[in-house]
Amino acid sequence: MTVGVVMPAAGAGARLGPGVPKALRELAGEPLLVHAVRRLRACPSVGPVVVAAPPDAVGDVQALLTAYDVLVVAGGAERQASVAAGLAALPPQVWLVLVHDAARALVPVEVVEAVVAALLDGAAAAVPVLPVQDTIKRVGIGGEVLETVPREDLRSVQTPQGFRRDVLEEAHRSARGWMTDDAGLVEAAGVTVQTVLGSPDAFKVTTPFDLLVAEAVLRRG
Repeated sequence: MTVGVVMPAAGAGARLGPGVPKALRELAGEPLLVHAVRRLRACPSVGPVVVAAPPDAVGDVQALLTAYDVLVVAGGAERQASVAAGLAALPPQVWLVLVHDAARALVPVEVVEAVVAALLDGAAAAVPVLPVQDTIKRVGIGGEVLETVPREDLRSVQTPQGFRRDVLEEAHRSARGWMTDDAGLVEAAGVTVQTVLGSPDAFKVTTPFDLLVAEAVLRRG
């Protein structure tokens, strides 16, 4: 089955401070978006890639990614709208869809391939996860601890998140409100989501400190 990728990259990234949109912030001299697309292009299973860019930067982003054979479309004000725009632009031969955050620019190839393998094995949806390491507490509106949440069953979720195309399209059509990720949309539609092992290298660049960590990961090789 042909595997396509939708990469929402239209967010401002306010927590990184003022400047260009987050996907265009530089990491080791290149935008995060270039690092992310390069990683995907190193994956044997990946076919068409669609990037949902800031509407006023579509041409610039397309020029930036000329070497990587991607289609750039205008993203939306919210992540969910950007994914929907990218999904609509995928060619009809794509049956399996990966949704990947440009901010997770250093995702290892083996994580991407593990998500695809789960879909090929019959999962309708699959996401990479890591066990939660910190103690988690539920806190009230006054800042008081309400309870300590058992972490044995908790996982932090990464991208790429993978789906059968029909499942993801139906989840977007039937969405009631906004979700923070596409797996949440699919779960709300009653679809079982399978998990695969993620990687610490697939962390999300959100703050200036994360950029420093990403540079360290690149230097490590």
